[in-house]
Amino acid sequence: MHSTHDAGEYHSLDVWKNARQARFMNDPNDKASLFRALHERTEPLLLPNPWDPGTARLLAHLGFEALATTSLGVANRLGRKRARAAEILDDCRAICDATPLPVNADLENGYADEPAEAAKMIAGAAACGAVGASIEDATGDPRAWIYDFELAVERVHAAAEVAHSLPVPLLLTARAENLLYGAGDLDDTIRRLQAFEKVGADVLYAPGLRTLAEMRMVVESVSRPVNVVMGFADPTITLPQLREIGVRRVSIGGALSRLALRAFLDGAREMRAGRFGFVTQMASVQELRAAFP
Repeated sequence: MHSTHDAGEYHSLDVWKNARQARFMNDPNDKASLFRALHERTEPLLLPNPWDPGTARLLAHLGFEALATTSLGVANRLGRKRARAAEILDDCRAICDATPLPVNADLENGYADEPAEAAKMIAGAAACGAVGASIEDATGDPRAWIYDFELAVERVHAAAEVAHSLPVPLLLTARAENLLYGAGDLDDTIRRLQAFEKVGADVLYAPGLRTLAEMRMVVESVSRPVNVVMGFADPTITLPQLREIGVRRVSIGGALSRLALRAFLDGAREMRAGRFGFVTQMASVQELRAAFP
């Protein structure tokens, strides 16, 4: 059953804030429509990245409009360099169940090289409750960090076909990762993003953009919404500046996980040295209980 709600209804932040409390937020079609609408505003969508139900509920309590999983955050939580596909999907399901907010799933490279196999992760994320998902062109193989251009495009095409044919179509984000691995310049990034757009990607994403000038070049080179991740960018860039150049979505990747672990390590080192001043920096029990059911 398809939603009768027009995505245009949700362009205003006030309408969205009311809508996310409504019962129909449990309807996957409405949730998917809301997520799409949040990419159509001029105000960029702030998309934070929790890594478990607790952090998801804290972010929802703070008023964020949607969430995105982080594969790095899951790996950090598990104490490994990389999480397995099943663990990524389990985390996605847990986060989707934790709040009524739309969730975008970080699926890395789909845990497969072959396009149809990688695209199966898209359907897996949808089955977990996600209404958006991302697939990237990083291989995970140090012998060749980035998929060849043609294969990368084929993989996005296969993912888009699956995403858009589901009973509740997913918003597909295609990621060009070459800047992170020194495997190409900005021209190559733009060439890949333009090709991803042509084969059906709904959102375009190039981790490793550092400056406003680079971000502007990417935004002006494509017609689909662009996600910028601030975990790799110049931290002095502000949200109004991102809005001015046309960025539609701003995420943080594994940065919140790494920030939390930095606080953990600092506190543990202080304790190891026999000092306990770190306890003055703790979140209060009351603040946590206010966010948790």
